[in-house]
Amino acid sequence: MTASKKILSLVVPVALLSLGACATPFKANVARFQAMPAPQGQSFTVQASDMKLQGGLEFAHYADLVTRKMVAQGYQPAASPRDATLLVTLDYEVDNGRERVESAPGTGFGFGYADPFYRPWYGRWGPRRAYRYGWYDPFMFGPPYSYDVSSYTIYTSELDMRIDRTADGQRLFEGKAKALSRDDDLTRLVPNLIDAMFTGFPGNSGETVRITVAPEEGARRR
Repeated sequence: MTASKKILSLVVPVALLSLGACATPFKANVARFQAMPAPQGQSFTVQASDMKLQGGLEFAHYADLVTRKMVAQGYQPAASPRDATLLVTLDYEVDNGRERVESAPGTGFGFGYADPFYRPWYGRWGPRRAYRYGWYDPFMFGPPYSYDVSSYTIYTSELDMRIDRTADGQRLFEGKAKALSRDDDLTRLVPNLIDAMFTGFPGNSGETVRITVAPEEGARRR
């Protein structure tokens, strides 16, 4: 192994560890359609779109997060579903992921190269091939010697939220938040998707916005 390859084998793992240690912002695309009335203390209840999730501890955790967001908007939790003015329905999922492969030019350069235009000369011991020394220039003498290739899995997560008026079943809000991530951990993804959904809530009807949720700093609209 050459000295340059030894250096690269040490530097690359350290760089990857540095990237893994850094907290990266969570980004989601949020599309919303709404005809929400101004909040005047209307009551609401939160239910799961898939009734098999209703009553589960995991869904209860996400429903509590949505409840806090709704209260912050000026709505009030209903004493019972029968008393609710608004019905909030949640659905969430993450797919099985897909592989993504990326390649980048490596740093395969050396300290010497043969000059193809330089004619061999003849010395006392026969023909000699000429070598000139310097940095290998990939733009003059072809592509680099190697490429760095990486492969990883990308997951797509999604949160759907609907709000209906219980008196007549009229739909008041439809929202969809989608994001790409390197993991499929719903306990991390769903809270971030909820933060994104309620950033600038209820939003402009028919508009899709890019929301960035900064680590420990809340969300902002871009």
